[in-house]
Amino acid sequence: MQDFEEIRFYNEKEVQESLQHYIKHPMMKALLHFTFPEKTSEEIKEIVFSCKSIRDFQTKIIYHSVGKIIEKSTDGVTDSGFEKLKPGESYFFLSTHRDIILDTSLLNYTLYNHDLVMTASAIGDNLVQKTFLMALSKLNRNFLVRRKLSPREMFKSSLELSTFIRKMLMKDKRSVWMAQREGRTKDGSDYTQQGVLKMIGMAKGDQSLTEYFGKLKIVPISISYEFDPTDVLKMPEILSKRMKEKYVKAPDEDFKSIIQGILGIKGRIHVSAGDLMDASLFSEIGQDFTSPNEQLKAIANKVDREIHKNYKLWPANYIAHDMLNNTDQYASKYTFKDKRRFERRLKRRVDFKNSLELNSYLLMYANPVINKEGLYGQQN
Repeated sequence: MQDFEEIRFYNEKEVQESLQHYIKHPMMKALLHFTFPEKTSEEIKEIVFSCKSIRDFQTKIIYHSVGKIIEKSTDGVTDSGFEKLKPGESYFFLSTHRDIILDTSLLNYTLYNHDLVMTASAIGDNLVQKTFLMALSKLNRNFLVRRKLSPREMFKSSLELSTFIRKMLMKDKRSVWMAQREGRTKDGSDYTQQGVLKMIGMAKGDQSLTEYFGKLKIVPISISYEFDPTDVLKMPEILSKRMKEKYVKAPDEDFKSIIQGILGIKGRIHVSAGDLMDASLFSEIGQDFTSPNEQLKAIANKVDREIHKNYKLWPANYIAHDMLNNTDQYASKYTFKDKRRFERRLKRRVDFKNSLELNSYLLMYANPVINKEGLYGQQN
């Protein structure tokens, strides 16, 4: 039996000990006072010490933290598709990934509102190098995806991760969140990496790949932000890739993205659960394709179609698409006021004299429209 010691979140016995240790940490104090501005320090301490489990911490504290973020930095969060899911059932949520912290936080907020099983969520170990951030992630039921390993270590780590996911879904009846690709989508174009699916399938044992995937209860998730608060922070990496230059992150880059993602203005947000990918779908893939690589590609395509179909498009997406193509094709999808708002945002973030920068920024918002156009083009 594996103990998954290097990647697991806290067990119930460790929660109270961690909270007692970190309650006076400056970042924990800031989080608690942000969440409960009307309460005294003693009242906050009472709430914290009443948390005996991860669920307690998530529902008594983090749920309210997310509520405050929604109140202060968004124009509201809506959702769709979750009514099709069953309370008490565990699901594997393969999701778009734009924001380091908020994506999984908003999903769990939505799951709790629908009385559904909340997730254990994957997070790169590069994001939790600081001791406090590691503790906070373990309190939020995050499990670690280990980065920067040798090929041999990576194989062992991937097998361990795959086995842990299988255990959570099938034995512990715990839902799991994982991004459809390694790292955040920077250019606004959400596509599933076959490597992520290959890792998931490593724990299949004697089953065929498609038989195993048919048991995971995969639900594609589309999270769309009207405005990406970290859009300008993503630009240097986007530009480097377009110019085919190597991009090296600054030491504090991810931390700045976390803070900006939490506090930055996001407009409206929509969280959509796609249709459950059931065993019959994977059986068809198994019949149509014989090689594992072909099967993984077909699965990735199915996930992507569901994500693109359910992705909520905002006026900003249509405006960016029209500006990028110098057309008014989608003018009926936005108002003059919408366009002025987007143009003001654009001027604050982009050097209009730099055509590559302007094009890249517009493409970040236009790509979801382009993906949906491609989807319906294929259907027709």
